[in-house]
Amino acid sequence: MKNLYIFIAVLVIPWSFSLAKYDEFEDGDDIMEYDDNDFAEFEDVNEDAVTESPQRIITTEDDEEEATVELEGQDENQEDFDDTDAQEGDTESEPYDDEEFEGYEEKPDASPSKNKDPITIVNVPAHLQNSWESYYMEILMVTGLLAYIMNYIIGKNKNNRLAHAWFNTHRELLESNFALVGDDGTNKEATSTGKLNQENEHIYNLWCSGRVCCEGMLIQLKFLKRQDLLNVLARMMRPACDQVQIKVTMNDEDMDTYVFAVGTRKALVRLQKEMQDLSEFCSDKPKSGAKYGLPDSLAILSEMGEVTEGMMDAKMVHFLTHYADKIESVQFSDQFSGPKLMQEEGQLTKLPETKKTLLFTFNVPGSGNTSPKDMESLLPLMSMVIYSIDKAKKFRLNREGKQKADKNRARVEENFLKLTHVQRQEAAQSRREEKKRAEKERIMNEEDPEKQRRLEEAALRREQKKLEKKQMKMKQIKVKAM
Repeated sequence: MKNLYIFIAVLVIPWSFSLAKYDEFEDGDDIMEYDDNDFAEFEDVNEDAVTESPQRIITTEDDEEEATVELEGQDENQEDFDDTDAQEGDTESEPYDDEEFEGYEEKPDASPSKNKDPITIVNVPAHLQNSWESYYMEILMVTGLLAYIMNYIIGKNKNNRLAHAWFNTHRELLESNFALVGDDGTNKEATSTGKLNQENEHIYNLWCSGRVCCEGMLIQLKFLKRQDLLNVLARMMRPACDQVQIKVTMNDEDMDTYVFAVGTRKALVRLQKEMQDLSEFCSDKPKSGAKYGLPDSLAILSEMGEVTEGMMDAKMVHFLTHYADKIESVQFSDQFSGPKLMQEEGQLTKLPETKKTLLFTFNVPGSGNTSPKDMESLLPLMSMVIYSIDKAKKFRLNREGKQKADKNRARVEENFLKLTHVQRQEAAQSRREEKKRAEKERIMNEEDPEKQRRLEEAALRREQKKLEKKQMKMKQIKVKAM
């Protein structure tokens, strides 16, 4: 029983103690205040822990920019924090009013990331872009180079075809009139090669010899520079044509002394200015050949009228009339020495060497657009060359014509000697002056005054002797004249 009382007492005492404590609170507010005070010690512990904890840094990357956010310790009161959250909550819950924010300007963000210059995208210039337009100059250069190479190959091959077409057409006629056709001059003994000698891409030569009354015949095929692109472009502005030039060197005893030429008026005027023989022996202007039945496009240059009458026979007129469009010039001369020499000081000391020569210049038809078939039309002109060789051998001047020709050559030689005599006098005078100048320099450079004086006296004595000799000669001339 006693134990029962003890157990009841143990239960009642804690209950009574809790009841007494509850009675100390007057209302509910006191209870809440008491509850807050009960947890105050836990809040103080939490605040100390936040204060002592290190700052946390959160780094975010956006377009290579860094923004650092520092979380500072909670130094402010919990109540201010709660008020701020409450205000933000109210703001988010309220509806957005446009009129409420009129005249409001956002302040520029002063953060370092916003103060940086904005990224600007610059357009790359066209000449720096990796496109075909950036290489237009290189493309033009490569295109021009390829065009030049192709034109070189095509032009060279065309000239080669034309040359061989001409040779194949004239080979039979040449071999029937000359014993040797196509000597290239590489062997000591003359041998007939039977082929053209190519000098360059547009000039071909053919040497023929072994015929009576002539030493030989040189045929030169001068084609247009079709391998040169610049020349091709120039011919678009100024058309030209291929030419065949033939030079026949006659034997001295097989041709008389005369100078004669027939051809287009333009070609004769040019030859008269450039060639030595035509300028000296045919000083008159080119005359019309209508008297002999020649077309108006051809004119005549002749040393004497007798030569013109002898050369313009029926067969020669036939060749000149029917092939006038292909004939540039025909020249017969026993005083051929080539182009005029420039009359420079000391250059002309003797008469240039002359050869009795026949010159022919023929134009290839086609005006530059020549085909291998056009070479066949030149075959009659080669027959005219053979006929002219025989004609020059047979033609002889009469006595009056021969005397006139000799007088003309003597006159030319005398004029040349007068010209060279003046040149020789001028050269001698210049040599004497140079000698005097050298003597004076030698006297002036002498260091010994006595020796210098003697040299000057010797020079004066020599000058006096020369003057005395001149005076004696003048006296003798006067006596003879009396």
